[in-house]
Amino acid sequence: MVVMDSTTLMLLIDPEAKPPQDPKTRKPVQKSKERIEYLLETLNASRTQVLVPTPVLSEVLIRAGAAKGQYLNEISGSYALRIASFDQRAAIELSMLFDSDLNKFKKLTDIQTKAKIKFDRQIVAIAKVNGVKTIYSDDGGLAIVAKQNGISVVPTWDLPLRPVKAQAELEFGQAPGDRSRS
Repeated sequence: MVVMDSTTLMLLIDPEAKPPQDPKTRKPVQKSKERIEYLLETLNASRTQVLVPTPVLSEVLIRAGAAKGQYLNEISGSYALRIASFDQRAAIELSMLFDSDLNKFKKLTDIQTKAKIKFDRQIVAIAKVNGVKTIYSDDGGLAIVAKQNGISVVPTWDLPLRPVKAQAELEFGQAPGDRSRS
């Protein structure tokens, strides 16, 4: 099981989503939607389910505007995606995350910063209680919290593209590896 954060999920479901900036090139990640689609195909092939924590769902629906219903149908109707609630176990886990770095929070004064940090920690708490070891996200703050809690984070710019040969086969109407039309 893995988690997909809103930064990654938006690239999958929103045709207008802007790609993140690659920190190495300082330019938008090339073919980011294709990278996410290939990731989802790879996860499906390995029967790995993608959790969408409810804080992520709310972020996506807020960004969706008038397309809220469409986005919710796409997410909840997908076999590959499963919505994971912020439940009692996640609430307990979140309280332990806050206990571990309470001094850091005393230094923050910006309410939005505090709210963002709480959201990131809710996502990590949901991931932890569901046994998730990987989060797909471009959010640096979320990455820090996840890594501190033993969860790896994979940003869009580190996702591979579909191999060229497999892409060519798809374009010519063959399933990757199918030689029956050769």
